[in-house]
Amino acid sequence: MQFVNFFSSIAMPFVILMIVLYAWIEKIKIFDTFLIGAKEGIEIVISIFPTLVGLFLAIGALRSSGILDCLIHFISPILNQFNFPTEIMPLALIRPISGSGSIAVATDIMKNFGVDSPIGLMCAVIMGSTETTLYTIAVYTSSIGIKKTRFILWASLIADFVGIVVSIITCKMLY
Repeated sequence: MQFVNFFSSIAMPFVILMIVLYAWIEKIKIFDTFLIGAKEGIEIVISIFPTLVGLFLAIGALRSSGILDCLIHFISPILNQFNFPTEIMPLALIRPISGSGSIAVATDIMKNFGVDSPIGLMCAVIMGSTETTLYTIAVYTSSIGIKKTRFILWASLIADFVGIVVSIITCKMLY
């Protein structure tokens, strides 16, 4: 365990040292290259900023409006027919939309049910096997100027749905 702690503490300085040594050997101007990269990074941030503001506004409105609670209440009888735990439903609905929101929901679920409970384990597996789809699509497509995301959105949401269902089935089989 001490080796792992030692290695993790020297890993980043070692990588930086290797970059500096490589640049010195190849006679690359490190600071100029860094400035070019930083300038390109700022341009990307400026180009995707309006998309992020709109997405965060929509997420905040969705979470504070109570729509999620109403939707969960409405579809819980259907989910009970398939033996789908309704306790996971807030996470399943918010995960494709918001990473920070889904972390908050997952933390709340784990506080209520425990991290080692079947619900807590399902929650952890769902967090690891799904993505914040809408955020990822918004950032990547707006940074390169793609306007039509129809097929990307459907494919990503289907992948999230499969990830959630397989996570629940796997956790039920293993635990």
